[in-house]
Amino acid sequence: MVHARPRAHHDAPEPTIATTHSPGPLLQSTRPPRTPEVPTAARSGRTPAAVVLVPVALALVLGLWGIRRGGSMWRDEAVTCDIAQRTLPDLWATLSHADAVHGLYYLLLHGLFRASAVSGGADPLLVLRLPSLLATVAATGTLALLGHRLAGPRAGLLSGVVFALLPPVQRYAQEGRSYALVCALVVWASYLLVRAIHTRTGRAWLAYGAVASGACLLHEFAVLALAAHLVALPASARRAGVRAMAAVCVCLAPLVVLSMRQSDQVAWIGGVGAGALVGFAGVTVLGVACAALLGRTRLTALALPLLVLPPLLLLLLSLVKPLYVDRYVLYAHAGTALLVGAALDRLLRAGGRIRTVAVLAAGVAVLSLLPMTLDLRTPHSRTDDVAAVADAVRSAGSGADGVLFMPSRRRVWSLPDPAPFHGLRDLALDRTPSASHTLYGTEVSPSVIRARMLASPRIVALRDPAGQPVDRTAQEDVKRRVLARYFVACHTRRVQGARVSVYARPGRC
Repeated sequence: MVHARPRAHHDAPEPTIATTHSPGPLLQSTRPPRTPEVPTAARSGRTPAAVVLVPVALALVLGLWGIRRGGSMWRDEAVTCDIAQRTLPDLWATLSHADAVHGLYYLLLHGLFRASAVSGGADPLLVLRLPSLLATVAATGTLALLGHRLAGPRAGLLSGVVFALLPPVQRYAQEGRSYALVCALVVWASYLLVRAIHTRTGRAWLAYGAVASGACLLHEFAVLALAAHLVALPASARRAGVRAMAAVCVCLAPLVVLSMRQSDQVAWIGGVGAGALVGFAGVTVLGVACAALLGRTRLTALALPLLVLPPLLLLLLSLVKPLYVDRYVLYAHAGTALLVGAALDRLLRAGGRIRTVAVLAAGVAVLSLLPMTLDLRTPHSRTDDVAAVADAVRSAGSGADGVLFMPSRRRVWSLPDPAPFHGLRDLALDRTPSASHTLYGTEVSPSVIRARMLASPRIVALRDPAGQPVDRTAQEDVKRRVLARYFVACHTRRVQGARVSVYARPGRC
């Protein structure tokens, strides 16, 4: 548990922030402490500048390095780019139909794109990804402060460095989606939780509740972090903590009701695969091993539940309805970083051969991450590449009459750069995404799609890679049947996450 210090008597001096490696008063260890006394800076509450500046600088450098990914953008970022640049009335109308869970994030990006346009127009990719970069830098600094407060300055510094180096953190620092911002707010809320437990003031609990509410409104699965915070509460702070968390849930309730009406938005999520289970199990084993090394401390009481509970609860929810996507609980990696950073600090304090082995192991771990770190900055690191699809259409579209998106949600590939699609009639389109206040537009009836296809001698079909499950809607069925019966495939170009095929009537290739 994370512990509050007992109230001081009115004639006693103000208690200092407890940052020792030994557990707090409510988890007093029966064994004598094995580590030296924490330096004066930690005991007095002062934070050495390097504790924050080194991890923050690392996160900033890693975030800026290759942030454009060669000018590529994947489909989820394309959705962000399109919706955030709609007018406010159109944006509001869209959120009433779809993607309300990301509404606050889209509003933030809308303001940034408007400001960019007024100031002369910055690189859209940088505007799109800048909030995630800054959020990751802020999360790294806050995590270092939290580690310092709970376990001392070196543990804080190492926790921040570990966090900045984690591949999922690096990935979402360079992605135009809300997950890095949610992570930053959860880390900040965790820091405010520790402070509220210590100070026991209403203002501190109000600050915690406000930041936690912000995280949940950015993405409702941030509410799973409250389960970890609840477990970490000491008995003396439980009543105040539960009240604050209940207030957060009340603030979130309207968004939950609205998003439940839009549950079709997550119909694409499949069952939990073996890879996801192995990944969760591996990180959990690492966290438990670090916690066992550290013993019962204030840091482990917060960090271990934060690492384990949010993804575990999401996995359990997925037994009822498939919902598990690891990025939805990206913030759980804050628990990983705290545990690994504090464990490294403990091993370094041991000295001798243990210290040497710890340094070598850390070096090997960092080097082993290098290939993944390099890959994250390439277009091939994401599910697809909208720019590559546009280039393929530009090459294949010469002489074609129409275009088909199979399935219809792949129409998102045309949104960031519509120029390559000019001159190609969207054979299934009824209303555009913007006009219909939807993510991907609406389509005409199967009979109309069939008639339009038969009137087009040459069609460009944009499809998922081979082996992907196909949509079983009437519109998608008629697209496949007409192509198979009345057209022949002339040629196919495969790009990252897509196939761009040209179909023509027999003898017209």
